[in-house]
Amino acid sequence: MNILVINSGSSSIKFQLIEMPSETLICSGLVERIGAEDAILNYKTKQIDIKHVEHIKDYKEGLKKIEDLLLDPEQGVIKNTDEIEIIGHRVVHGGNSISDPKLITDTVKQDIKAYSSLAPLHNPNNLQGIIVAEQLFPKAKQVAIFDTAFFQTLPEKAKKYALPNQLYNEEQIQVYGFHGTSHKYVTEKALAYLNLKSSKIITIHLGNGCSMTASINGKSVDHSLGFTPSNGLIMGTRVGDIDHAIIFYLVDKLGYTLQEVNHLVNKQSGMLGLTGYSDLRDIEREAGSGNKDCQLALAMNAYRIKKYIGAYTAAMNGLDAIVFTAGIGENSSVIRQLVCEDMDYFGIDINIAKNEIRSKTIREINTATSRTKILIVPTNEELEIAKQAFQLLT
Repeated sequence: MNILVINSGSSSIKFQLIEMPSETLICSGLVERIGAEDAILNYKTKQIDIKHVEHIKDYKEGLKKIEDLLLDPEQGVIKNTDEIEIIGHRVVHGGNSISDPKLITDTVKQDIKAYSSLAPLHNPNNLQGIIVAEQLFPKAKQVAIFDTAFFQTLPEKAKKYALPNQLYNEEQIQVYGFHGTSHKYVTEKALAYLNLKSSKIITIHLGNGCSMTASINGKSVDHSLGFTPSNGLIMGTRVGDIDHAIIFYLVDKLGYTLQEVNHLVNKQSGMLGLTGYSDLRDIEREAGSGNKDCQLALAMNAYRIKKYIGAYTAAMNGLDAIVFTAGIGENSSVIRQLVCEDMDYFGIDINIAKNEIRSKTIREINTATSRTKILIVPTNEELEIAKQAFQLLT
């Protein structure tokens, strides 16, 4: 059974075509920097590895290019769209109403749209991806996998805000958590690698969006993102944690509209606001050339992660391992070193030489004497989505 997985992020689309139940990867790819003149389209099969730089104006155009690649007479892997039997979609926010995998219906699409205000960078793109996929692959069954599912185990003391109880009980204002598909996948992989009877680990998902999860014995107990995927760590364009009174100051004193504030904190802040760049590769390059704004932004980014490591270690009363994953977590030796240096009180001692090694496998980058393991676990949200979609429909 061929399952096409579509993982729409805030400015990208990752995709994989996977044969199930063998979990055989047929092809994969990534459309990056959607909306930019220099958008990047990557596509790989066993025989082909190509990269195009071109203008891709929106998600609809990005998905159409993916379909064209799959059907290409020379580079493609299918002869017609009917060969795609299931399409699995990552959906960021499902609220409390939907957390398990769902066969997509009009009602499910309405629910996804209803939560768009809580995940404005993601749910609209996720929904558009579903609608376009229904048009491009009309015979495929469409399945939604929700990021919020992994965080159903958060205890009430961790997911409830100190707001009037009515807002929690009647309006469901609470911590929902995001990047759950990634955190679930890497947590399970890390626990299998560590082979511990009991475990306390922190998974650190670093991409254009960033989040951290504390897990005890594989169950999430705390998470850095909350009611929406905008607080916590410093992200590509999102501000992360701030004093909420800043919002009132922007509106009451500086004349911003609420829409302008929403745009500011979600699309103009984070690393972009600090440096003028949202892509960490650009920021690291500029920092290496002496750009002080970029150097400070990297230090701030790592400092925020350190603070969460300390908080979660206290919350769990212990720490066996920290796990880096996702695009930045897996590939940026700079960020990993900045996070792990001067953390010996927590038993975190990074091996600089191991940290510089590039690999696509699970690996340790701690010293032999480090009490806390430092792991890099490549995430595979797409495989996790395919597995859950396959299980739902079979």
